[in-house]
Amino acid sequence: MSTNADLWLPLRQGKVSDLIARRILDVISADMLKPGDRLPPERELAAMLKTSRPSLREALRSLNAQGFLEIRHGAGVFVTDPATTRTLREALATEKMSLTELFDMREVLELPAAEWAARTGDAANLAAVEDAYDTLHAASLALEPDWTELQRLDSLFHLRIVEAAGNRFLIRTLGVLQEILARGMETTLQAPGRLEKSRRDHERILAALRARDPAAARRAARTHIRGARAAAIPRP
Repeated sequence: MSTNADLWLPLRQGKVSDLIARRILDVISADMLKPGDRLPPERELAAMLKTSRPSLREALRSLNAQGFLEIRHGAGVFVTDPATTRTLREALATEKMSLTELFDMREVLELPAAEWAARTGDAANLAAVEDAYDTLHAASLALEPDWTELQRLDSLFHLRIVEAAGNRFLIRTLGVLQEILARGMETTLQAPGRLEKSRRDHERILAALRARDPAAARRAARTHIRGARAAAIPRP
């Protein structure tokens, strides 16, 4: 739940409920609130926005009807997945995507993302990539790895790179792609020797991002994804 008063500045003139809805959407659009996050409690949010609770309730009901928020009675108000993400997930769920197609899409998404992250990623987002790497690296060194957790941390590392690239459509698309891969296959990290190779690949990707070397970041991402593809789809 985000209670930072700086996010919820007082409103300007206009129909109050519309202004409230616009302010909430501005906060969501700026990625200061993400899907699954809970809004501050009604009384607190109304005070921060310097508006009445009935006007706030009207705005929340409107955003709920539009699919931006979910009102869970007794639990609070939560940010939902963007409509584009839901539409993409529903569309892909009806298709039988082959692993080859899914890994092709990883290259389409993640190679330019690594390149852009190295070229234009800001310090905060690159620090988030490094934090994700550190957590994944430590988990990969465990004597008895938790493969489910490693798969989650591996996906998070790649998602942080895409976030550093700064393209929200890429972020949403990769998130859905990761969900499909996780449902459709066991992690490739269990393949003999794959964990060690993946660890080295991640080190190279991170080194390229630190060096702000877009070409090296793209090459390292390509090597990593193609190694994962070879582990997931062995040649006959």
